[in-house]
Amino acid sequence: MSDARLFTRPFVLCSLANLLQGIAFNLFLHFPGFLKQVGADEAEIGWIFSLTALASIGVRPAVGRIMDLHGRRGIILLGNGINLVAILGYLSLTELGPSVYLVRILHGLAEALLFTSLFTYAADQVPRRRLTQGLSIFGVSGMLPMSLSGVLGDAILTRSGYPLLFLVALGFSIGALLVSLTLYDAPDGRSEEDEPPRGFFAAMGQGDLVPLWWMATIFSIALAAMFTFMKTYVMETGAGTVGGFFTAYTAIAIVLRVFLGWLPDHLGPKRVLFPAFAAQACGFLLLAQAGSATEVAVAGMLCGAGHGYAFPILFGMVVSRARDSERGSAMAIYTGLFDVGILVGGPSLGMVIETFGYSAMFASAGGLVAFGALAFALWDRRRS
Repeated sequence: MSDARLFTRPFVLCSLANLLQGIAFNLFLHFPGFLKQVGADEAEIGWIFSLTALASIGVRPAVGRIMDLHGRRGIILLGNGINLVAILGYLSLTELGPSVYLVRILHGLAEALLFTSLFTYAADQVPRRRLTQGLSIFGVSGMLPMSLSGVLGDAILTRSGYPLLFLVALGFSIGALLVSLTLYDAPDGRSEEDEPPRGFFAAMGQGDLVPLWWMATIFSIALAAMFTFMKTYVMETGAGTVGGFFTAYTAIAIVLRVFLGWLPDHLGPKRVLFPAFAAQACGFLLLAQAGSATEVAVAGMLCGAGHGYAFPILFGMVVSRARDSERGSAMAIYTGLFDVGILVGGPSLGMVIETFGYSAMFASAGGLVAFGALAFALWDRRRS
């Protein structure tokens, strides 16, 4: 787009819809506590979260293809509808059983549709010369819910129980649907492009995108350490709180994105990307030996600094390298890899916890980030 403005009406409304659905979704950072309460151990919690991710991954090819051919609006509204049904389902849960798995599958489908379609819609609105900055600012609407939901969930569970938590999530999901009704595609549903879309798997195999798929997968596996097990880590060790960790995490990420979001566009994406991964690895290593709320908060800041830059930089590199006509498929792959991370990381990291403990699990996550970044640096330099 030729207009260099970031804060257009569609961009702002899409950000608001993403904020509301993000608060609803991130309230389920506390769901492992419910599962623990009804008898699940860490490995089973990992498998239940992996089932959500598996459902999300399975629907991604169809989501990407539909968006490339028919636009984003239909997927956005369908995702909101499924999200409402899934959250209503949580209100019926009282014990471990098939209903838990069914609800998690529905939630995984909703997450796939909303995450992919809203991020693709936002990418459509961002000027190319301010790409990473625009995506960083949009990403605030995804980062802020981590803190808000962590603190809100702590407050709800201190005074009440999980049914109220689920009701509050339902309220935010209704708000997301109402805002989403205002989002409309451009007349052709996508950017003008002479080349027709080749399909989901062609985008997956595109040579200059493959190293990005690798790094996004490593990044997402590491994130599973926090998003799946932070609740049970706090319950087990008594060090810090979920809300405290994610408040520190999101505060630094938001500050970097809002005030220094221009840095990757100015210096070059990779010159910011690798220090970001180094900060994240250090955050995991600090969590591995943290014994106080202060150390947990500092670890949250380091991990948040890494996430604050890494996600939008990789996102922007995908948008830049993918064909405009295949942006929906490319975004479906990129966002889907974060579900691959939960699918792989949830059970494997859960088994590390059961065998060796939380310290070994967080140390493993930090080492994985360092190894993945080094491999990506060598691979993508050769590819370039």
